[in-house]
Amino acid sequence: MTILDTYCKAGGASRGYAEAGFQVVGVDIEPQPNYPFPFIQADAVEFIRKNGKDFDAIHASPPCQKFSCSTGSHRKAGKSYPDLIEPTRKALEATGKPFIMENVSQAPLRHDLILMGHMFNLWVIRKRIF
Repeated sequence: MTILDTYCKAGGASRGYAEAGFQVVGVDIEPQPNYPFPFIQADAVEFIRKNGKDFDAIHASPPCQKFSCSTGSHRKAGKSYPDLIEPTRKALEATGKPFIMENVSQAPLRHDLILMGHMFNLWVIRKRIF
């Protein structure tokens, strides 16, 4: 089975999917020279719209700065961050394929599953919702 990992960055989620037996393809708008799987540099939402139906499942982890506690002071100072959750969700739903969205706990996502780094022996305390 193939999974598309959008907003893939260096491939942390991709590694987990590969270890679970998926063939992984990553997409990110920025170059990812150390990404360990097939990689396509593209806008994630546009790529999902055009190619999402070609995959068995899709993972999406849109940028979290709009909702993250760690950027709250920047937002108060007037910095704005794009909200890519809703356009990503609409693109994912339009594919008809199973998908997973992940983000910070303050993001407007259902809290079906909450994972934290210590659950995987990582020194990361931040909660992530899926």
